[in-house]
Amino acid sequence: MLRILRPHQWIKNGFVLLGALFSHQWDYPVLFSAFLAFITFCAIASAVYVLNDILDVEADRQHPVKCKRPIASGELSVHQAWMLFTVLALLAVAVAAWGVGPWALLFVISYAVLNVGYSWHLKHVVILDVFIISAGFMLRILTGTVGIGIEPSQWLLLCGLMLTLFLGFAKRRAELLMLESSGHRDRAAMRRVLDDYSPTMLEQFIAVSAACTILSYGLYTVSTDTVALHGTHNLIYTLPFVIYGIFRYLYLLHHRASGNDTARDLLTDRHMLATVALWLTVTLGLLI
Repeated sequence: MLRILRPHQWIKNGFVLLGALFSHQWDYPVLFSAFLAFITFCAIASAVYVLNDILDVEADRQHPVKCKRPIASGELSVHQAWMLFTVLALLAVAVAAWGVGPWALLFVISYAVLNVGYSWHLKHVVILDVFIISAGFMLRILTGTVGIGIEPSQWLLLCGLMLTLFLGFAKRRAELLMLESSGHRDRAAMRRVLDDYSPTMLEQFIAVSAACTILSYGLYTVSTDTVALHGTHNLIYTLPFVIYGIFRYLYLLHHRASGNDTARDLLTDRHMLATVALWLTVTLGLLI
């Protein structure tokens, strides 16, 4: 049951905390609300993972890696999985409604509905499938801003969109590389939408989204609004960490068979861990 929750993926819910970090609102009520919002998304995200495993059990059994997941391997019954999904969904709704606020509840429900649509059909629609994944991260950001009473920064939304599109298209490229290395020729047996992607097309999407991520973050650091809010021109010095992190991720994608699980890649690669830690340390040092 713990493995099917994918606790290592909870690191993605750190997007919920970005609003409080970059809004310069670090008082206790705001931070506590942000923490509850983080807990809410951990619960609803795990509920969605369970739901996806239930709906994709037959496809997962054909996958060289996903066949080891608890339901696909038979370690966890479908009935037990449905019970776990129900408990997690109710927990997420309860914490959002009574611990955070109505906007957070709306965003959590929207996230759940979006992912039901993704699991049912939208994951089979080329390009839109990655935009749906990105939308899930945008809802995290909105929960950590509007959901707790912070006005969302347009720069934060733009940088979040570009970064998550980059990661989404990189994930699809990693899946194609996994198919090539494993010798599987039937793409649809593992993920139907892969039939509509080609390596060249994905490389172009990745290049565009990576460039836009670097550009939008760089422009954010030198924006007059940013300088006025944080009282420093020095955020530009955090840009090299962002550039290095993206380049390192592309290296892992093409030379280390990574990219299929962003959270695991971040937690297992020393360079990525050090880059994120240094970026966070320098950022906090400049903002505090």
